[in-house]
Order: sequence, then C-alpha cells, then structure tokens
Amino acid sequence: MLQAEACDLLIVLGGPIGVYETDAYPFLVSEVETIHKRLAARKPMLGICLGAQLMAAALGARVYTGTKGPEVGWFPIQYSGRNQPPAWFAPLVADRLLVFHWHGDTFDLPAEAQPLARTKLYENQAFTVGVYGLALQFHPEVTANGLERWYVGHASELASKRLSVKDLRDAGIRNAPQLGQAAKVFWNRWLDHIL
Repeated sequence: MLQAEACDLLIVLGGPIGVYETDAYPFLVSEVETIHKRLAARKPMLGICLGAQLMAAALGARVYTGTKGPEVGWFPIQYSGRNQPPAWFAPLVADRLLVFHWHGDTFDLPAEAQPLARTKLYENQAFTVGVYGLALQFHPEVTANGLERWYVGHASELASKRLSVKDLRDAGIRNAPQLGQAAKVFWNRWLDHIL
C-alpha cells in the first residue's frame, strides 16, 4: 500500500464486486483506507466504476445496489455541476456522445465532492474532490476491441440480465471511435489540469 500512497497518480479501476461486500472480499477495507489517506493528503487520484464507488465510500458516502436496475450499455451523460463544465470534462458531455456504462451499484455524493455528471437512471455518475480527485462511474477508457474480453469474462452476468452481446458489440463498433476521440482530449486536458 505504500506505493499507492506515494505514486504521482493513483488509478483504481472497476470490478464485478460491491464496495459493501467486505465479508467476501476483506481487501476492500484496506483499499478504502488507502484511498481515504490519499485523498486526505490531496494527492492525484482517478477512480473508474468500482474505483469511483471506493472513492465515494472513502469519503464517507453510502454505496449501494441501484434501485433502478443495472446500467449496461452506451448512454449519454449530462453535466450536473454549476455553470459550464470544466474545459477538461467538456468533451465527455458533448452532444450525441455516448459513453459506456457497466454497473449495478451507485453512490450518494460525498459531502466535499462537486458533482459532474448524471444519466437518466442515476444522479451520480461523476464527481471531483478539489483539483486532485476524479471519480467516474462510467468507462471513458474502453475500446470496441477491448470490450470483447468483458463480454467473455462476464458471459454469465450478461445472460442472466438478458443482455445481447451482439447488440452491445454493434453499439460498441458504432460508438467507441467517437468516445475514443473525446476521451483522448479529456485525458490530456485532465492530466494537464492536475499535474
């Protein structure tokens, strides 16, 4: 955990477990503690999906199973902050841009966080903490080819939710290139903003 506290930028990605499943996955307790220490020290951090939920928990917010069902697929996000979105975040809330979602859990907005994005289903999709912390419930990092591993690795989940891999794949082929272009601008601007 010392590396996680000392590195220039800590990135915590997603996974198919819930923050609240500490009995089954005890490592989550120390992960939340490490994230809390890093945020308290105001060191740059990015959380994506489960990573965003862990950040919310580390900041004292409730993380729970979403009451509106899972959000899996390509959907737009809307800016939910004050005034205009920050220039570094603006590419992700562009007109007609769809971003990839794959989550069943959601979180309350931490007290010290500023909201950034929402969807029709869930109010909290992204937030910032100062200049140093960014939490994204959605996945700006995906590519159409990279998602193929997710479809195979989560075949049982997709089947149980009656989600069509073909439909997800086709949507990825249509939407991933535009997301990739927007995400490249977003990543570069955000890194310039925090580092």
